Amino acid sequence: METLPFWLPLLFFLIAAFYATVGFGGGSSYLAVLALIGLPYTTIPQTALVCNLVVSGGGVWHFHRERHLEWRRVLPLVALSVPMAYLGGRVPIGKQVFLLLLGVSLFIAGTRMFLPLGRGGLLSSISTRAMWLVGLPLGATLGFLAGIVGIGGGIFLAPLLILTGWGDARATAAASSVFILVNSTAGLAGQLAKGVYLDAMILPLVLAVFLGGQIGSRLGSYELSVVRVQRLIGALILLVSVRVLLGAA
Repeated sequence: METLPFWLPLLFFLIAAFYATVGFGGGSSYLAVLALIGLPYTTIPQTALVCNLVVSGGGVWHFHRERHLEWRRVLPLVALSVPMAYLGGRVPIGKQVFLLLLGVSLFIAGTRMFLPLGRGGLLSSISTRAMWLVGLPLGATLGFLAGIVGIGGGIFLAPLLILTGWGDARATAAASSVFILVNSTAGLAGQLAKGVYLDAMILPLVLAVFLGGQIGSRLGSYELSVVRVQRLIGALILLVSVRVLLGAA
């Protein structure tokens, strides 16, 4: 891995802090930044997934401690997503395909940030048994996509949960944190199985996202308003997604 820019840990710290307030690991923005600075595309997913693990792990702890996690409703979403994220991580893809998937994923992620927080909906009063019927295929599909692209997938899951009224903003953020944690672990295992290993140079990035994630998770688990933060991040991701898609054209 080439020498990282001196400003990159600070940028990753800010990304982690912002994303952690809404239960995300920041994987989509890590991917975008690493792609833009010209990091070899074969090492980008692994680096982003490690940072995701660090941030989402802290998020799960803080949301659980504040009792925002509904484990009986979260488990159906992650039961099949884990093996599918591993399989997705093992899929070998070319640079152009990777950039195209990354650009589309970032565009979806950025658009998601502008969605209003709804109340009620298809999943607002769903039974635990029915949740397994819905959660298994949903989690499997999103987990496979997350494994291929190299993110935790929570940024795909959250808009669906919001639109269907699965829970309030903090319950959705808590569920996304768990989804990101387990899928990032599985996706990283799949990525490493392809023979590309992590470089010690990412340690400053890991430390930066740990500190940023702890700050963001602590704020997000209380009554911090996250709408403005979501929209700022969404605008950034949309701009970067266009840049990545132009590079894939």
